[in-house]
Amino acid sequence: MGSTIEEVDTLTILHTNDLHSHFEQMGKIAAFIAAEKAQGKPVCTLDIGDHMDRMAIETEGSLGAANINVLNRSGYDAITIGNNEGLTFTPEQLGDVYAELNCPVVCGNIQMADGSIPTWLQTHAVVESGDFKIGILGLTAPFADFYRLLGVHVLDPFAHLQEQVNELRQQVDVVVLLSHLGLPSDERIAGMVEGIDLILGGHTHHLLTEPIWIERTLVCAAGKFGRHIGKIHIERNRNSKICTVVHAELVELNESAFSDPELDRVIAIHHEEALQNLKRIAAVSERELDVDYEKESELGNLLAQSVRHFAGGEFSLVNSGQVLGSLPPGEITEGMLHALCPSPINPCVVTLQGRDILRSLEQSLLPEYTEKKLTGFGFRGERLGGLCTDGLSVLYDLEAPPYSRIIEARTSDRVIEPDESYRVGTLDMFTFGAGYETLSRGTDKSFILPEFLRDLLRLELGRPGAVSEASALRWTQV
Repeated sequence: MGSTIEEVDTLTILHTNDLHSHFEQMGKIAAFIAAEKAQGKPVCTLDIGDHMDRMAIETEGSLGAANINVLNRSGYDAITIGNNEGLTFTPEQLGDVYAELNCPVVCGNIQMADGSIPTWLQTHAVVESGDFKIGILGLTAPFADFYRLLGVHVLDPFAHLQEQVNELRQQVDVVVLLSHLGLPSDERIAGMVEGIDLILGGHTHHLLTEPIWIERTLVCAAGKFGRHIGKIHIERNRNSKICTVVHAELVELNESAFSDPELDRVIAIHHEEALQNLKRIAAVSERELDVDYEKESELGNLLAQSVRHFAGGEFSLVNSGQVLGSLPPGEITEGMLHALCPSPINPCVVTLQGRDILRSLEQSLLPEYTEKKLTGFGFRGERLGGLCTDGLSVLYDLEAPPYSRIIEARTSDRVIEPDESYRVGTLDMFTFGAGYETLSRGTDKSFILPEFLRDLLRLELGRPGAVSEASALRWTQV
Protein backbone atom coordinates (compact mmCIF):
# COMPACT_ATOMS: atom_id res chain seq x y z
CA MET A 1 0.00 0.00 0.00
CA GLY A 2 1.65 3.24 -1.17
CA SER A 3 1.78 6.59 0.64
CA THR A 4 1.16 9.98 -0.88
CA ILE A 5 3.87 12.61 -0.46
CA GLU A 6 2.39 16.07 -0.04
CA GLU A 7 3.84 18.42 -2.65
CA VAL A 8 4.73 21.91 -1.48
CA ASP A 9 6.27 25.10 -2.83
CA THR A 10 8.72 26.97 -0.61
CA LEU A 11 9.41 30.65 0.04
CA THR A 12 12.24 32.17 2.05
CA ILE A 13 11.77 35.58 3.63
CA LEU A 14 14.90 37.44 4.77
CA HIS A 15 14.63 40.47 7.01
CA THR A 16 16.83 43.16 8.56
CA ASN A 17 16.07 46.10 10.81
CA ASP A 18 17.76 49.02 12.56
CA LEU A 19 21.01 48.85 10.63
CA HIS A 20 21.65 52.52 11.56
CA SER A 21 24.13 52.90 8.70
CA HIS A 22 26.50 50.21 9.93
CA PHE A 23 28.01 49.90 6.48
CA GLU A 24 30.63 47.43 7.72
CA GLN A 25 27.84 44.81 7.95
CA MET A 26 26.11 45.57 4.66
CA GLY A 27 28.50 43.57 2.49
CA LYS A 28 27.86 40.51 4.68
CA ILE A 29 24.11 40.99 4.40
CA ALA A 30 24.34 41.31 0.62
CA ALA A 31 26.46 38.16 0.38
CA PHE A 32 23.96 36.21 2.48
CA ILE A 33 21.04 37.40 0.34
CA ALA A 34 22.91 36.48 -2.85
CA ALA A 35 23.68 33.00 -1.51
CA GLU A 36 20.02 32.38 -0.68
CA LYS A 37 18.86 33.56 -4.10
CA ALA A 38 21.49 31.44 -5.83
CA GLN A 39 19.63 28.31 -4.70
CA GLY A 40 16.97 29.12 -7.27
CA LYS A 41 13.95 29.14 -4.98
CA PRO A 42 11.70 32.13 -4.26
CA VAL A 43 13.23 34.66 -1.85
CA CYS A 44 11.75 37.93 -0.54
CA THR A 45 14.06 40.37 1.25
CA LEU A 46 12.67 43.10 3.51
CA ASP A 47 14.01 45.91 5.74
CA ILE A 48 12.05 47.30 8.67
CA GLY A 49 13.51 50.81 8.89
CA ASP A 50 16.27 52.87 10.47
CA HIS A 51 18.56 51.68 7.70
CA MET A 52 19.83 55.27 7.52
CA ASP A 53 21.61 57.03 10.36
CA ARG A 54 23.22 60.41 9.82
CA MET A 55 25.95 59.62 12.31
CA ALA A 56 27.65 57.70 9.49
CA ILE A 57 29.86 59.69 7.14
CA GLU A 58 28.45 57.82 4.13
CA THR A 59 24.86 58.77 5.00
CA GLU A 60 25.56 62.35 6.05
CA GLY A 61 27.79 63.08 3.07
CA SER A 62 25.32 61.66 0.55
CA LEU A 63 22.07 62.55 2.37
CA GLY A 64 21.10 58.89 2.26
CA ALA A 65 22.01 58.13 -1.36
CA ALA A 66 24.70 55.69 -0.22
CA ASN A 67 22.09 53.69 1.70
CA ILE A 68 19.79 53.56 -1.31
CA ASN A 69 22.61 52.27 -3.49
CA VAL A 70 23.30 49.50 -0.97
CA LEU A 71 19.62 48.52 -0.78
CA ASN A 72 19.46 48.33 -4.56
CA ARG A 73 22.66 46.32 -4.94
CA SER A 74 21.60 43.93 -2.15
CA GLY A 75 18.30 43.16 -3.85
CA TYR A 76 15.70 44.22 -1.30
CA ASP A 77 12.08 43.73 -2.37
CA ALA A 78 10.38 46.21 -0.01
CA ILE A 79 11.26 48.42 2.95
CA THR A 80 9.55 50.66 5.46
CA ILE A 81 10.88 53.78 7.18
CA GLY A 82 11.95 54.27 10.75
CA ASN A 83 12.16 57.48 12.71
CA ASN A 84 15.77 57.90 11.62
CA GLU A 85 14.60 58.27 8.02
CA GLY A 86 11.35 60.07 8.75
CA LEU A 87 12.62 62.62 11.27
CA THR A 88 16.23 63.30 10.33
CA PHE A 89 15.46 64.02 6.68
CA THR A 90 12.81 66.32 5.26
CA PRO A 91 10.10 64.77 3.06
CA GLU A 92 11.73 66.52 0.10
CA GLN A 93 15.11 64.96 0.86
CA LEU A 94 13.51 61.54 1.19
CA GLY A 95 11.74 62.09 -2.12
CA ASP A 96 15.06 62.80 -3.79
CA VAL A 97 16.82 59.65 -2.54
CA TYR A 98 13.87 57.24 -2.67
CA ALA A 99 13.33 58.19 -6.31
CA GLU A 100 16.42 56.06 -6.98
CA LEU A 101 15.20 53.06 -4.96
CA ASN A 102 14.31 49.94 -6.95
CA CYS A 103 11.72 48.63 -4.51
CA PRO A 104 8.63 50.11 -2.79
CA VAL A 105 8.74 52.05 0.47
CA VAL A 106 5.68 50.85 2.38
CA CYS A 107 4.15 52.70 5.32
CA GLY A 108 0.45 53.03 6.05
CA ASN A 109 0.45 55.65 8.79
CA ILE A 110 2.35 58.51 7.15
CA GLN A 111 0.84 61.23 4.98
CA MET A 112 1.44 64.89 4.29
CA ALA A 113 -0.35 67.55 6.32
CA ASP A 114 -2.89 68.03 3.50
CA GLY A 115 -3.78 64.32 3.57
CA SER A 116 -1.90 63.38 0.42
CA ILE A 117 0.50 60.44 0.25
CA PRO A 118 4.10 61.34 -0.67
CA THR A 119 5.04 60.19 -4.16
CA TRP A 120 7.85 58.04 -2.74
CA LEU A 121 5.55 56.13 -0.40
CA GLN A 122 2.99 53.31 -0.77
CA THR A 123 0.39 52.31 1.81
CA HIS A 124 0.83 48.66 0.79
CA ALA A 125 2.57 46.57 -1.84
CA VAL A 126 2.35 43.14 -3.42
CA VAL A 127 5.73 41.55 -4.05
CA GLU A 128 5.93 38.55 -6.39
CA SER A 129 8.65 35.95 -5.91
CA GLY A 130 8.35 32.82 -7.99
CA ASP A 131 4.69 31.87 -7.86
CA PHE A 132 4.23 33.52 -4.46
CA LYS A 133 2.44 36.80 -3.90
CA ILE A 134 3.53 38.48 -0.67
CA GLY A 135 1.36 41.30 0.66
CA ILE A 136 3.39 43.97 2.43
CA LEU A 137 2.09 46.48 4.98
CA GLY A 138 4.24 48.92 6.93
CA LEU A 139 3.93 51.07 10.04
CA THR A 140 6.32 53.47 11.73
CA ALA A 141 6.59 54.91 15.23
CA PRO A 142 4.03 57.74 15.63
CA PHE A 143 6.13 60.67 16.83
CA ALA A 144 3.29 63.00 15.90
CA ASP A 145 4.64 66.24 17.41
CA PHE A 146 7.95 65.89 15.59
CA TYR A 147 6.48 64.87 12.24
CA ARG A 148 4.07 67.81 12.36
CA LEU A 149 7.03 70.22 12.28
CA LEU A 150 8.12 68.66 8.98
CA GLY A 151 4.68 69.06 7.43
CA VAL A 152 3.91 65.38 7.92
CA HIS A 153 0.85 63.86 9.59
CA VAL A 154 1.39 60.54 11.33
CA LEU A 155 -1.71 58.43 11.90
CA ASP A 156 -2.68 56.06 14.68
CA PRO A 157 -0.96 52.84 13.56
CA PHE A 158 -3.71 50.62 14.97
CA ALA A 159 -6.80 52.47 13.74
CA HIS A 160 -7.46 50.94 10.31
CA LEU A 161 -5.03 48.04 10.25
CA GLN A 162 -7.66 45.29 10.30
CA GLU A 163 -9.40 46.78 7.26
CA GLN A 164 -6.07 47.05 5.42
CA VAL A 165 -5.25 43.43 6.19
CA ASN A 166 -8.69 42.24 5.09
CA GLU A 167 -8.34 44.01 1.74
CA LEU A 168 -4.84 42.72 1.09
CA ARG A 169 -5.52 39.18 2.31
CA GLN A 170 -7.73 38.41 -0.70
CA GLN A 171 -4.95 39.17 -3.17
CA VAL A 172 -1.94 37.33 -1.75
CA ASP A 173 -0.55 34.11 -0.31
CA VAL A 174 1.18 35.68 2.68
CA VAL A 175 0.58 38.94 4.58
CA VAL A 176 3.65 40.53 6.18
CA LEU A 177 3.67 43.62 8.40
CA LEU A 178 6.91 45.64 8.51
CA SER A 179 6.57 47.19 11.95
CA HIS A 180 8.90 49.94 13.09
CA LEU A 181 6.78 50.33 16.23
CA GLY A 182 8.60 48.26 18.83
CA LEU A 183 7.95 44.86 20.39
CA PRO A 184 5.06 45.86 22.73
CA SER A 185 3.11 47.22 19.76
CA ASP A 186 3.95 44.16 17.65
CA GLU A 187 2.54 41.86 20.34
CA ARG A 188 -0.56 44.04 20.65
CA ILE A 189 -1.19 43.91 16.89
CA ALA A 190 -0.68 40.14 16.77
CA GLY A 191 -3.34 39.71 19.45
CA MET A 192 -5.91 42.10 17.99
CA VAL A 193 -5.63 41.87 14.18
CA GLU A 194 -6.52 38.72 12.27
CA GLY A 195 -4.97 37.69 9.00
CA ILE A 196 -1.32 38.74 9.44
CA ASP A 197 1.06 35.83 8.93
CA LEU A 198 4.28 37.61 9.93
CA ILE A 199 5.13 40.71 11.92
CA LEU A 200 8.74 41.67 11.28
CA GLY A 201 9.72 44.17 13.95
CA GLY A 202 12.20 46.87 14.75
CA HIS A 203 12.63 50.21 16.55
CA THR A 204 13.22 48.75 20.03
CA HIS A 205 16.24 46.77 18.76
CA HIS A 206 14.87 43.50 20.14
CA LEU A 207 16.64 40.31 19.15
CA LEU A 208 14.13 37.48 19.12
CA THR A 209 16.31 34.37 19.09
CA GLU A 210 13.05 32.45 19.32
CA PRO A 211 10.12 33.89 17.36
CA ILE A 212 6.88 34.55 19.24
CA TRP A 213 3.61 32.94 18.20
CA ILE A 214 0.55 34.99 19.13
CA GLU A 215 -2.69 33.49 17.86
CA ARG A 216 -1.84 32.68 14.22
CA THR A 217 0.77 35.41 13.77
CA LEU A 218 4.51 34.94 14.06
CA VAL A 219 6.49 37.88 15.51
CA CYS A 220 10.17 38.11 14.53
CA ALA A 221 12.97 40.65 14.85
CA ALA A 222 16.70 40.71 14.12
CA GLY A 223 18.18 43.02 16.76
CA LYS A 224 20.27 45.93 15.51
CA PHE A 225 23.22 47.11 13.42
CA GLY A 226 23.07 44.19 10.95
CA ARG A 227 24.68 41.75 13.35
CA HIS A 228 21.95 39.24 12.45
CA ILE A 229 19.65 38.60 9.53
CA GLY A 230 16.31 36.88 9.96
CA LYS A 231 15.39 33.88 7.81
CA ILE A 232 11.87 32.48 7.59
CA HIS A 233 10.91 29.32 5.68
CA ILE A 234 7.34 29.13 4.37
CA GLU A 235 5.66 26.21 2.60
CA ARG A 236 2.51 26.28 0.45
CA ASN A 237 0.49 23.15 -0.16
CA ARG A 238 -0.01 22.85 -3.91
CA ASN A 239 -3.47 21.37 -3.47
CA SER A 240 -4.98 23.49 -0.69
CA LYS A 241 -2.86 26.61 -1.44
CA ILE A 242 -2.49 27.07 2.31
CA CYS A 243 0.80 28.64 3.46
CA THR A 244 2.52 27.52 6.66
CA VAL A 245 5.51 29.00 8.46
CA VAL A 246 7.76 25.97 8.90
CA HIS A 247 10.82 27.52 10.47
CA ALA A 248 12.19 30.90 11.60
CA GLU A 249 15.73 31.62 12.68
CA LEU A 250 18.36 34.30 13.11
CA VAL A 251 21.70 33.99 11.36
CA GLU A 252 24.61 35.76 13.03
CA LEU A 253 26.81 37.73 10.66
CA ASN A 254 30.00 37.80 12.72
CA GLU A 255 33.54 38.71 11.74
CA SER A 256 34.03 35.41 9.92
CA ALA A 257 30.93 35.86 7.72
CA PHE A 258 31.66 36.25 4.01
CA SER A 259 31.25 39.79 2.68
CA ASP A 260 30.46 40.83 -0.89
CA PRO A 261 33.76 42.34 -2.09
CA GLU A 262 32.13 44.37 -4.86
CA LEU A 263 29.66 46.01 -2.45
CA ASP A 264 32.47 46.65 0.03
CA ARG A 265 34.37 48.39 -2.78
CA VAL A 266 31.32 50.52 -3.62
CA ILE A 267 30.86 51.45 0.07
CA ALA A 268 34.51 52.52 0.24
CA ILE A 269 33.89 54.80 -2.75
CA HIS A 270 30.82 56.26 -1.01
CA HIS A 271 32.97 56.91 2.04
CA GLU A 272 35.58 58.82 0.05
CA GLU A 273 32.93 60.79 -1.85
CA ALA A 274 31.23 61.71 1.43
CA LEU A 275 34.51 62.92 2.90
CA GLN A 276 34.96 65.16 -0.12
CA ASN A 277 31.41 66.50 0.11
CA LEU A 278 31.90 67.32 3.79
CA LYS A 279 35.04 69.36 3.17
CA ARG A 280 32.91 72.45 2.61
CA ILE A 281 33.83 75.26 5.03
CA ALA A 282 30.98 75.68 7.52
CA ALA A 283 32.45 78.16 10.02
CA VAL A 284 35.61 79.70 11.41
CA SER A 285 36.71 79.45 15.04
CA GLU A 286 38.80 82.25 16.53
CA ARG A 287 40.66 79.79 18.78
CA GLU A 288 40.61 76.24 20.09
CA LEU A 289 37.65 75.43 22.36
CA ASP A 290 38.02 72.51 24.74
CA VAL A 291 35.28 70.33 26.18
CA ASP A 292 35.19 68.85 29.67
CA TYR A 293 32.62 66.21 30.65
CA GLU A 294 32.99 66.73 34.40
CA LYS A 295 32.90 70.50 34.68
CA GLU A 296 32.26 73.69 32.74
CA SER A 297 34.15 74.20 29.48
CA GLU A 298 34.18 76.74 26.67
CA LEU A 299 32.85 74.37 24.02
CA GLY A 300 30.08 73.23 26.34
CA ASN A 301 29.17 76.86 26.93
CA LEU A 302 29.20 77.55 23.19
CA LEU A 303 26.80 74.65 22.66
CA ALA A 304 24.48 76.03 25.34
CA GLN A 305 24.68 79.47 23.73
CA SER A 306 23.79 78.01 20.35
CA VAL A 307 20.62 76.41 21.73
CA ARG A 308 19.53 79.54 23.59
CA HIS A 309 20.12 81.90 20.66
CA PHE A 310 18.45 79.58 18.15
CA ALA A 311 15.57 78.13 20.18
CA GLY A 312 14.95 80.81 22.80
CA GLY A 313 14.12 80.49 26.47
CA GLU A 314 15.18 82.37 29.59
CA PHE A 315 18.23 80.12 29.68
CA SER A 316 19.42 76.84 28.17
CA LEU A 317 20.46 73.44 29.53
CA VAL A 318 22.40 70.95 27.38
CA ASN A 319 24.79 68.11 28.20
CA SER A 320 28.48 68.30 27.32
CA GLY A 321 28.47 64.69 26.07
CA GLN A 322 26.86 65.92 22.84
CA VAL A 323 30.31 66.98 21.60
CA LEU A 324 32.98 64.29 21.16
CA GLY A 325 36.11 66.41 21.35
CA SER A 326 37.63 69.87 21.16
CA LEU A 327 36.96 72.39 18.41
CA PRO A 328 40.21 73.40 16.71
CA PRO A 329 41.01 76.95 15.65
CA GLY A 330 40.63 78.18 12.08
CA GLU A 331 38.39 76.88 9.33
CA ILE A 332 35.78 74.34 10.41
CA THR A 333 34.41 72.03 7.72
CA GLU A 334 31.01 70.33 7.67
CA GLY A 335 32.81 67.04 8.22
CA MET A 336 34.56 68.36 11.32
CA LEU A 337 31.26 69.53 12.78
CA HIS A 338 29.69 66.17 11.96
CA ALA A 339 32.54 64.28 13.64
CA LEU A 340 32.38 66.61 16.64
CA CYS A 341 28.60 66.49 17.06
CA PRO A 342 27.16 63.47 15.20
CA SER A 343 23.92 62.97 17.13
CA PRO A 344 20.64 63.67 15.30
CA ILE A 345 19.46 65.70 18.29
CA ASN A 346 17.11 68.67 17.84
CA PRO A 347 16.58 71.68 20.11
CA CYS A 348 13.33 72.40 21.88
CA VAL A 349 11.87 74.80 24.43
CA VAL A 350 9.93 73.54 27.45
CA THR A 351 8.42 74.95 30.62
CA LEU A 352 10.04 73.48 33.73
CA GLN A 353 9.43 73.81 37.44
CA GLY A 354 12.31 75.21 39.45
CA ARG A 355 12.60 72.06 41.56
CA ASP A 356 13.22 69.94 38.47
CA ILE A 357 15.84 72.38 37.19
CA LEU A 358 17.63 72.43 40.55
CA ARG A 359 17.61 68.65 40.82
CA SER A 360 19.15 68.27 37.38
CA LEU A 361 21.86 70.79 38.32
CA GLU A 362 22.57 68.75 41.46
CA GLN A 363 22.85 65.59 39.35
CA SER A 364 25.29 67.37 37.05
CA LEU A 365 27.75 67.42 39.96
CA LEU A 366 27.61 63.62 40.39
CA PRO A 367 29.96 61.23 38.54
CA GLU A 368 27.16 58.68 38.10
CA TYR A 369 25.53 61.21 35.77
CA THR A 370 28.50 62.84 34.07
CA GLU A 371 30.07 59.44 33.35
CA LYS A 372 26.80 57.70 32.48
CA LYS A 373 26.80 55.61 29.29
CA LEU A 374 23.69 56.34 27.27
CA THR A 375 22.33 54.74 24.12
CA GLY A 376 19.29 55.52 22.01
CA PHE A 377 17.09 58.63 21.86
CA GLY A 378 19.29 59.95 19.06
CA PHE A 379 22.33 60.23 21.36
CA ARG A 380 25.57 59.15 19.70
CA GLY A 381 28.03 60.32 22.37
CA GLU A 382 30.29 58.25 24.60
CA ARG A 383 29.00 59.57 27.93
CA LEU A 384 26.26 61.88 29.18
CA GLY A 385 28.54 64.62 30.55
CA GLY A 386 27.63 67.52 32.82
CA LEU A 387 25.05 70.20 32.17
CA CYS A 388 26.13 73.31 30.29
CA THR A 389 24.06 76.46 30.48
CA ASP A 390 23.69 79.90 29.01
CA GLY A 391 21.70 82.65 30.70
CA LEU A 392 21.96 80.94 34.10
CA SER A 393 24.54 81.43 36.86
CA VAL A 394 25.07 78.60 39.33
CA LEU A 395 26.75 78.88 42.74
CA TYR A 396 27.68 75.53 44.27
CA ASP A 397 29.66 73.88 47.09
CA LEU A 398 31.34 70.53 46.38
CA GLU A 399 32.01 70.02 50.10
CA ALA A 400 28.29 69.77 50.79
CA PRO A 401 26.47 66.39 50.59
CA PRO A 402 25.05 65.27 47.22
CA TYR A 403 21.77 66.96 46.32
CA SER A 404 22.61 69.81 48.72
CA ARG A 405 25.41 71.41 46.72
CA ILE A 406 23.53 74.03 44.71
CA ILE A 407 23.51 77.22 46.78
CA GLU A 408 21.81 79.37 44.19
CA ALA A 409 20.92 79.34 40.52
CA ARG A 410 19.69 82.54 38.91
CA THR A 411 18.95 84.15 35.58
CA SER A 412 19.68 87.80 34.95
CA ASP A 413 16.21 88.60 36.34
CA ARG A 414 15.38 86.12 39.07
CA VAL A 415 16.52 83.31 41.33
CA ILE A 416 15.39 79.77 40.48
CA GLU A 417 12.71 78.91 43.03
CA PRO A 418 11.31 75.35 43.40
CA ASP A 419 7.66 76.31 42.87
CA GLU A 420 8.10 78.75 39.99
CA SER A 421 8.04 77.98 36.26
CA TYR A 422 10.74 78.79 33.72
CA ARG A 423 10.96 78.63 29.95
CA VAL A 424 14.09 76.62 29.09
CA GLY A 425 15.87 75.91 25.82
CA THR A 426 17.07 72.31 25.85
CA LEU A 427 17.27 69.06 23.84
CA ASP A 428 14.55 66.77 22.54
CA MET A 429 16.21 63.68 24.02
CA PHE A 430 15.64 64.99 27.55
CA THR A 431 11.89 65.06 26.93
CA PHE A 432 12.00 61.26 26.57
CA GLY A 433 13.48 60.83 30.04
CA ALA A 434 17.01 60.18 28.77
CA GLY A 435 19.94 61.37 30.87
CA TYR A 436 18.74 63.99 33.32
CA GLU A 437 15.32 62.52 34.07
CA THR A 438 13.67 65.49 35.74
CA LEU A 439 14.06 67.52 32.55
CA SER A 440 11.45 65.20 31.00
CA ARG A 441 8.79 66.77 33.24
CA GLY A 442 8.58 69.87 31.09
CA THR A 443 5.28 71.05 29.67
CA ASP A 444 4.25 73.26 26.74
CA LYS A 445 6.96 71.69 24.59
CA SER A 446 8.02 73.38 21.37
CA PHE A 447 10.24 71.18 19.20
CA ILE A 448 12.34 72.61 16.38
CA LEU A 449 13.13 70.57 13.26
CA PRO A 450 15.05 69.80 11.09
CA GLU A 451 18.12 71.57 12.53
CA PHE A 452 20.58 69.41 14.49
CA LEU A 453 22.95 70.63 17.19
CA ARG A 454 25.82 70.75 14.69
CA ASP A 455 23.77 73.17 12.60
CA LEU A 456 23.29 75.35 15.68
CA LEU A 457 27.02 75.26 16.42
CA ARG A 458 27.72 76.42 12.89
CA LEU A 459 25.33 79.34 13.29
CA GLU A 460 26.75 80.27 16.70
CA LEU A 461 30.32 80.25 15.41
CA GLY A 462 29.20 82.78 12.82
CA ARG A 463 27.75 85.13 15.45
CA PRO A 464 30.19 87.97 16.30
CA GLY A 465 31.53 87.67 19.85
CA ALA A 466 30.14 84.16 20.44
CA VAL A 467 33.53 82.53 21.11
CA SER A 468 34.51 85.26 23.58
CA GLU A 469 31.19 84.88 25.40
CA ALA A 470 31.83 81.16 25.82
CA SER A 471 34.75 81.90 28.15
CA ALA A 472 32.48 83.62 30.70
CA LEU A 473 31.87 81.38 33.73
CA ARG A 474 28.39 80.06 34.47
CA TRP A 475 29.30 77.74 37.35
CA THR A 476 31.08 79.21 40.40
CA GLN A 477 32.36 77.10 43.28
CA VAL A 478 32.47 78.60 46.78
